Amino acid sequence: MGRRKSGIWIAFVTGVTLMGASACGGGSSDKVSGDDAKASAKPNASASASPTAPAGPPMLLETITPQTGTTVGVAMPISVIFTNPVAAKARATVEKHMKVSASQTVAGAWHWMGDKRADWRPKTYWPSGTTVKIDADMTGVSNGNGRYGVHNYSHTFKIGDDVRADVSVTGHTMKVTRNGAPVRTLSINAGSAEYPTWDGTMAVIDKQEKVHMTSCSVGISCDKGSANYYDLTLPWDIHLTQSGTYVHYSTGDPNPGSGSARGSHGCVHLSLSDAKWFYGQVKQGDPITITGSPRGKAPADNGYADFNLGWDQWLAGSASGEGTTATL
Repeated sequence: MGRRKSGIWIAFVTGVTLMGASACGGGSSDKVSGDDAKASAKPNASASASPTAPAGPPMLLETITPQTGTTVGVAMPISVIFTNPVAAKARATVEKHMKVSASQTVAGAWHWMGDKRADWRPKTYWPSGTTVKIDADMTGVSNGNGRYGVHNYSHTFKIGDDVRADVSVTGHTMKVTRNGAPVRTLSINAGSAEYPTWDGTMAVIDKQEKVHMTSCSVGISCDKGSANYYDLTLPWDIHLTQSGTYVHYSTGDPNPGSGSARGSHGCVHLSLSDAKWFYGQVKQGDPITITGSPRGKAPADNGYADFNLGWDQWLAGSASGEGTTATL
């Protein structure tokens, strides 16, 4: 299915949002841009003003995710988005001023996804129960393009239970575990041959009880006479990619599983009762891993698919390399 609704993270102070379309868009471009980005988790960048006048135009942070005070899953990165590009020559210094602390030592690194977004993820998943803090001391820091930071930012969050879901496209199943123990195995249908689902691990972006999904918003079809046209509001929606992948219930596929074998437009379908149950189990940052689809892994910046990059690939996008968290 597909939807159009604004917002992926609430922006600095007043809430400028990253706009976009999207849900279950399997056949349109694989490249994510501001035009197809979407999510409605609403973390904000809290700031304390500095009395020092900047040496040039201000360098501001548009968002820091997760929101301070939240509890998130073990695959959740710290994601920082800047309002203006950060030059490659300035990134090591900027990383140095974004200190990550934790209640237990964790190895990890920053990685730049373009010139405005930097994510910090652990080398492996976060340990459950860890308290994490990001202190972005940007005052006086240059972005390498003539702008200088004028604020300090701080977010503290906690890592909750280790909830994971492993989806087999070919087996039509989703296996849910909590803290390593099996919980339930659910019947699913994933994308069709024409609109395959993304493979790989995607941390949950957000969830909503109802989402308006349209085929037109993701470039599948705007023709009401097309067999692929849809315009529906559907319940129990778990958001996995900015380009529009969800786990949810679909009225067009009410009894998913190997018996029905109906393909979606790229989403993962659950029955109504299973979708409601799963909605109650997961939170932002929980890893959903999909295997068996021909499409390949979702790009790391398509939502929070950071763990789709191997560690060497991750470090290749870091200006300062691997480090460990400071003691919190």
